Amino acid sequence: MKVYNTLSRKKEELVPQDPRQLTMYVCGPTVYNYIHIGNARPFVVFDTMRRYLEYRGQKVKYVQNFTDVDDKIINRAREEGISALEVADKYIKAYYEDVKALNIKKADVHPRVTETMDDIIAFVQGLIDKGMAYEVDGDVYYSTRKFPGYGKLSGNSIEELESGARIAVGEKKQDPLDFALWKAQKEPDEIAWPSPWGMGRPGWHIECSTMSKKYLGETIDLHCGGQDLQFPHHENEIAQSEGLSGKQFSRYWMHNGYITVDNEKMSKSLGNFFTVRDILKEYDGETLRYFLLSGQYRGPINFSRDLMETAKNGLERMRNAKATLQHLIKNGTDAPMSPDEQAKLEALGKYRENYIAHMDDDLNTADAISDVFELIREINTDVKDGCSREFAKAAWALLDELTEVLGLLRADAEEAVDDDVMKLVEERQAARKAKDFATADRIRDELAARGITLKDTPQGVQIIRS
Repeated sequence: MKVYNTLSRKKEELVPQDPRQLTMYVCGPTVYNYIHIGNARPFVVFDTMRRYLEYRGQKVKYVQNFTDVDDKIINRAREEGISALEVADKYIKAYYEDVKALNIKKADVHPRVTETMDDIIAFVQGLIDKGMAYEVDGDVYYSTRKFPGYGKLSGNSIEELESGARIAVGEKKQDPLDFALWKAQKEPDEIAWPSPWGMGRPGWHIECSTMSKKYLGETIDLHCGGQDLQFPHHENEIAQSEGLSGKQFSRYWMHNGYITVDNEKMSKSLGNFFTVRDILKEYDGETLRYFLLSGQYRGPINFSRDLMETAKNGLERMRNAKATLQHLIKNGTDAPMSPDEQAKLEALGKYRENYIAHMDDDLNTADAISDVFELIREINTDVKDGCSREFAKAAWALLDELTEVLGLLRADAEEAVDDDVMKLVEERQAARKAKDFATADRIRDELAARGITLKDTPQGVQIIRS
């Protein structure tokens, strides 16, 4: 597999240090609010990356953190009249609920900053001991100029950064380019921990460096996140980690592109800010996941109602193909697969090959989805006059194999049909049997108005959503 490595600015073959296990760190949410669609994109994209690597036989150790102490969390705690830890617990619980709807698998480890404090303090002390950091009145800063490689990920030079750097009011750092590793407690009610420099809490960047080192080692294979994190967050992670260890921090970096809303930057002031929960009120989680995978992950993607409707329709085509095959698995002939069916099944294998070629090319989910539709088109042709159960099972196994990597078609087709719909289908069947065609037609029309088509086949009635 080749991936576009932000560090080298070119596609490179992804080769883990240890072939037995690839180590992968993905920046997680700061848990002061519900996740929005911009947060959801990296979570879906890199969940798919992990799924694909595992599909190809690569064992992956996947770590995604929770930033559960931060200025935004402290401010939210004051607004809601609860503690910062209660705020974090509330929104971590909400995170798990939201990503479950998007079929995002849990990481192998979900470390929290508040549970890694001793390691963070030791990391900061290590940087001070090496002369890479210094303390001023309880604050600790990283000496950016002492790290010669600063700017190598984002492509910024020290000179370019220096021209825009400022020291904010209240900061006591020696150089405008330096950044905080540890922040002294400002207010008595502010959450803080004891440290060699007094009561305080960690800066944002040091958290990920520490958690990555603790759970994956000093050098990891792959670090992922949104394009917005490339600078300064990921740049600062490199400076801290390599400044302490003297070793390369991450061998590969993958960054997903921005999301716009109706071609405008998402912001609360424009009224176009959407949480995942907002979107799930109108669309199911798989539709949102499909939408987020329908474009090349490195490029920008535009969120709009029209594009969500397109995603919904595309996913329905997949779901209908699944429903057709599951219907045939239940109702197809018991005869063994014919030589003609065996030849057709063998011919379907080319779609797996195309799919793998596209996914191997920097996680090209857009073209991989097109391969799935080509597979569905051929399957529909193969089964239009019925087929053996054995062929239907084999065709479904292939479709299931490819869509599982994308995290799609995970809901059971029968569960997706409401009980009241099944009741109407049964009433229509009874009406047809009694030759009460007026009632049968009325039920058919009622279901059609709800986006459900009934297809009468030699194997029985099939429910198709439109």
